[in-house]
Amino acid sequence: MQAVQFETAISNGIINIPKEYYNKLSPIVEVIILPKHIPETMLMSEKSLAKDWDTTDEDEAWKTL
Repeated sequence: MQAVQFETAISNGIINIPKEYYNKLSPIVEVIILPKHIPETMLMSEKSLAKDWDTTDEDEAWKTL
């Protein structure tokens, strides 16, 4: 998997991919939308942290807070 990063506008739900990436991307891509006010590292680590934190044991430990 190859990752590319660029900023672009979303218009009516359509993401405009810059022409310089047309030949670099496969026909199927995964898009991650990162709101500017949320740190990128927080969003990128959320899935891996959820493996440890989204458990019934964790829910039980935190329920009194």
